[in-house]
Amino acid sequence: MRRTQAKDQPAAAPPPVPRLVAPSGSALRRRRAGRAAAGAGRGAETADGIMVPGGPEAVDANVPAAIGHALEQVLADRLTRAGLLDADFAGELAERVARFTREGGKLTRPQLLWWSMRACGGGDESTAAAALRIGAALELLQTCALVHDDVMDGSALRRGRPALHADVRDGYCGAAAPARAARFGEAAAVLAGDLALAWADDVVADTALDPWTATVVREVWSDMRIEMVAGQFLDLQGQLTGSRSPSRALRAAHLKSALYSVQRPLALGAAVAGADGRTMRALCSAGRCVGMAFQLRDDLEDVFGDPRHTGKSCGGDIRGGKPTYLAALAVARAKARADRPALAVLERALGNEELTRAGLDEVREVLVRTGARAAVEAKIERLSAQGLRHFDGASLHADAAGRLRGLLSAQAAGRPADPPPARSHPASAAAPAGSDAPEGRR
Repeated sequence: MRRTQAKDQPAAAPPPVPRLVAPSGSALRRRRAGRAAAGAGRGAETADGIMVPGGPEAVDANVPAAIGHALEQVLADRLTRAGLLDADFAGELAERVARFTREGGKLTRPQLLWWSMRACGGGDESTAAAALRIGAALELLQTCALVHDDVMDGSALRRGRPALHADVRDGYCGAAAPARAARFGEAAAVLAGDLALAWADDVVADTALDPWTATVVREVWSDMRIEMVAGQFLDLQGQLTGSRSPSRALRAAHLKSALYSVQRPLALGAAVAGADGRTMRALCSAGRCVGMAFQLRDDLEDVFGDPRHTGKSCGGDIRGGKPTYLAALAVARAKARADRPALAVLERALGNEELTRAGLDEVREVLVRTGARAAVEAKIERLSAQGLRHFDGASLHADAAGRLRGLLSAQAAGRPADPPPARSHPASAAAPAGSDAPEGRR
C-alpha cells in the first residue's frame, strides 16, 4: 500500500486494555466504597478483607496459620488482577511470585509484628486485621529481597529448589540459546522482585488505618525499604572492593539485615497498635540489638554450622567474599599480630569460589586461632543481653510480652554453632571445586 493510500484509511482502534478492576469483595473495592466495616463485630470480615474468626485471641493460638491465611487472601486478589491484565504475565511471572511467597520460611517477621502489636495493647478486630495484612506485606517484601539477592549472588538454588531466575531459564532452555535463556531468566527475576515489592506496597497502602497510625506505618515502611537497598549496596560494594573494615561490615549488616529482620517488624506492630513514643523507642532499641545478634549468629553458622540444621552448605559467605564482621575481624586480628600464615589463608580463601573443603577447614582454624570466632560469640551475647534489657524496660501487656520476648530470645540465640569439623584428609584438597558448592541460602 502506498503511503498516500495509508493516510486515507481509517485508523484501527487499539484493542481495549482491561481495567484492573478489583474482584468483587476485594480490599480495594471496599476501601473505595468506604471503611464502614472497620468496626465490625467479632469474627466479622473487616474493611481490609481479612477474616479474624474468634477475634485476636483466636489468632494468638496459631499466629503462623492466621498469617498464612491472610497471605493467601492477598495473593488470590493480586493473581486475579494479574489475570485480567494478561494470561502469560499472570501464569509465568505473577504465579511464580505467589508460589515463591507461599513456599517461604518461618514467618518470623510477621510473627514479631503480631506479638509487638499485641504486647502494645492492640486487641480489636480492625487492628488485628491490619497487623495480619501488613505481616503478609512483609512476606512479599522478603520475596523481593530474596529473588533479587539470588540474581545478584548468582545463586542457582533457594530453599533446596531452583531459584526463580533459574526456574525461568530452565523453562526456556529449549526455545533459545542457553545464554539468552539465562539472561531472560535473570531479567524476569528482576521483574518478579519488582512485582512483589509493588504488591507489598499496595497491601500496606490499602490497609485501613486511622490517619495518625497510617502516617507512622508509612514512615516505618519507607525507612525499611531504603535501609534494605542501602545495606545490599554496601554488601555488594564490600565484595567488589575486598573491604575488610569491621566497622563497615557492622554497618552493612545493620542496614541489610538487623533492621529489616527484627527492629522494623517490631516498630510496625507497635505503630499499628498506637503505642506511645517511649514504648516504640524501647522496642526499637531491643530490636536493633537483637537484630545485630541474629545477623552475627547467621555469619557464624555459615562457616561453622551443620548444613542439616542451617538448610545451607557451609562457606557460602567465604567463597562469595562477603564483607562479614567475622571475616573482617579475623583479618584485623591477624594483621595486628603480624600473623602472616593466617593472612595468607584468608587472602586465598575470601572470594575464592573454587575453595575446597580442606581450604574451608583452614579458614575455620584461622577464625578460631585469631580469636575472631570467640569475639563474635561474645558480641552476640552482649547484644542479646542488651536487647532484652531494653525490652524489659518497656511497658507492655504481660502475656503477649512473654511471647514476644521468647521470639526475640530465639532470634538472638539462633542455632548453636557446631565445633569446627575435623580436618579433611589431605587427599580431599584435590576434590573438584564443585563438590562443596553451596546448596541453598536461607
